[in-house]
Order: sequence, then structure tokens, then C-alpha cells
Amino acid sequence: MNREPDIERLYQQHSRRVLATLIRLLGDFDMAEEAMQEAFMAAVQQWPEQGMPDNPAAWLIRTGQRRGIDQIRRRQTTRQHAHLVVPEEPVASLDERSIQHDPLRLLFTCCHPSLALDERVALTLREMCALTTEQVARALLLKPATLAQRIVRAKRKLSDAGIPYEVPDARELPERLPDVLRVIYLVFNEGYSRTAGESLLDVSLSGEAMELAEALARLLPRGEVFGLQALMRLHDARRDARQGPDGELIPLEEQDRSRWDRQRIREGLLGLERALALSPTGPYTLQASIAAEHARSPSAEATDWARIVKLYEALYQQQPSPVIALNRAVALAMRDGPQVGLRQLETLEGHKAIVNYHLFHAARGDLHRRAGQPREARIAYERALALSVQEPERRFLERRLGELDQPER
Repeated sequence: MNREPDIERLYQQHSRRVLATLIRLLGDFDMAEEAMQEAFMAAVQQWPEQGMPDNPAAWLIRTGQRRGIDQIRRRQTTRQHAHLVVPEEPVASLDERSIQHDPLRLLFTCCHPSLALDERVALTLREMCALTTEQVARALLLKPATLAQRIVRAKRKLSDAGIPYEVPDARELPERLPDVLRVIYLVFNEGYSRTAGESLLDVSLSGEAMELAEALARLLPRGEVFGLQALMRLHDARRDARQGPDGELIPLEEQDRSRWDRQRIREGLLGLERALALSPTGPYTLQASIAAEHARSPSAEATDWARIVKLYEALYQQQPSPVIALNRAVALAMRDGPQVGLRQLETLEGHKAIVNYHLFHAARGDLHRRAGQPREARIAYERALALSVQEPERRFLERRLGELDQPER
């Protein structure tokens, strides 16, 4: 045993991996979640007095497994839990290699083709990232009630179908890959820019996404896997420059590029080269190519916006989503002026999801501001502020609104 623990920090560090292993050991999502919570409650009670174990994750897994076995035995007499099989008693040591692979097993289980795509994404974000239903719903632009129904439905399907908790064999991997990549990227995005809360970043979450991508690359070295790795590394390279000393949001064009992580940029560019050498070029490789243009440029003004517009157009051909159209409009504004971008944004107003997306209105506000239209900029910024639930973004929008009140020099 060693020093008194910081339980909150340990929860952030270990909970997702502990849950992934408990699902394997107990064979039930909800049971594993309950067992994990009980294990952390036991840690809160015991560790301050006894000290933290040398291997906290293994202690939590063993404790959670014992609690889960006790629950199963108590509930086996009810019809609701009669299907559960009592696992073997916890062993003194756990296979570290098996534990390391559990998040990947959980990822492929959640992304099983028996589930609808929306169920796969919702379940994985909820189970792998320890996000609340409300946070996942915001990330997917859904109502919380709709998201909750999808998660319940997905768990029921996995249970009823007896889906194995394993990484699929090589023949099944290619068809399962796109959904897995999408989920990994959504996990990264939630860490890179939180959907809600006081902080802009969750480094542990984005780090876990990059670890999953590395494990996936070893398992399936395909172009889009390398493309996603490159994209995440190039974005992560800007992490420290994205926020100021007090956690305030700093947009791309205002960032101090000397603070960008050059080693991470080199890793991202090398990964992009590997991805481009393998065909076909998919959406993650295209997005990595866009990120690479920013990484190579010494300033926002010197960026090759013409190439970025072409890359967004190619990306939109593959994935014609309103969010990609929004990003393309911003790139067009950088190339051709704010009025061109505003006209492009007008074409998106028929998309219900995008008009309730705070970044759509923030982009409109920024383009109106650049176009010298403060009244229109204020309306757009206020709408963005009303929709935003992340504190750094809210403070940034409030700052922009305050700047509109300042007289021109």
C-alpha cells in the first residue's frame, strides 16, 4: 500500500478500463456498471485508512467482480436475472494483457452489426466514456429521451442475441471498421472539446481514443485507421494553445503557434503519408489532410485556404452532412470573404439539427462581425450563447459580444 489516494482522479483514470473488464467478467452491462460503482465506493471507504493499493485498477476489478458475483447470486432467483451465469471466483492476479484488450473488446461489442448505427454510437459513447445520457445526446444532436431509448434497446439486443464479447476475426473486421472508427473519433472529440461543463478539455478521454486507435492499427493496418490516427495527433498537437491561463477558449486564428507540439505534428504528418499511400482515400484521411494544412502554415493568413476548400468539397462528396457544409462555408469565407461564407450558411437554414447547433450561429456571428455588420453579429452570437452549455465557449461568446460594444478605433 502507498499514499492516500485522490479518488476523483483515479475514477477519471481507471473507470472506463475497469468497466470494460467487468463487463467481460460479469457478462452484463448494467450489472458491471453497478459493480464498478460499488467498487469505487469501497475504495472511498477503505483506501484513506489502509492506503492505495500498488495496482488500483486490479483492486477495483477484483472488488467489482466480487460485488457482481454477490449480486448475481442474490438475484438469480428472480426471473429477470435467471439468464445470468455466476462467474468464477476472482483470482489473486489478473491477466494484464487481457485487461489491456478489454476496451477494444467492448468497442467491437458495442459496434456489433446486429445493432443499428445510431445504437452502436450511442451505446459506445455511454459505456466507454462514462458520459451522462445528456452529454452523449448533445454530442449526437439528439434529445436525451431519444438517446436513452437507443441505449436500452441496444443493451437488450446484445443480451437477447448472446453477442460474444470479443474482437472479431480478420474476415469480419473490414465491414465493422467504419463504425468503430467513427466512435473512436467521437470519443476523441468529446475529450478535445467537451460538450458541456467547466473545462474545455478532457485529456484522459482524448488520450484513450488515441490509444484505441493505436491498438486498432496493430490489429488492422488500413489507410483510414492511419488517417484517423493522423487526424487526432494533428488536432492534439494544438491542445495547449487552444486555451489561455484561465481556461479561456482561444480560436485557431488567434493561437500562438509556437505552442503547438511539433513532435506530435511530425507524427501526424508521417501517419498521413501512410494513409495516403493506401487507397481509397476516406473521410478521416481527408480531414487529416485539412488539419495538415493548418499544421504546416505559420499563420491563419498564410494558410492555403484554396486547398482546404477543395478538401472540404471532396469530404462533402463522401459525407454530405450539414456540419461538413458548415466547415466548408467557413473555409470559403477565409478564401473569398465573409459574404460568400454567409451565403453558404443561408443554404443550411433548412436543416433542423444545424440551426439548433451553437457553432452554426457562432460561425454566422463571426462572419457578420468580419463583414462589419455588428447588429447581425450580435443576434447570431446571442443565439449561439443561448445554445452553448460549455463554460469556456460561453465565456468566449460573451467576450465577442462585449467586443461589439467597443467603439471602432
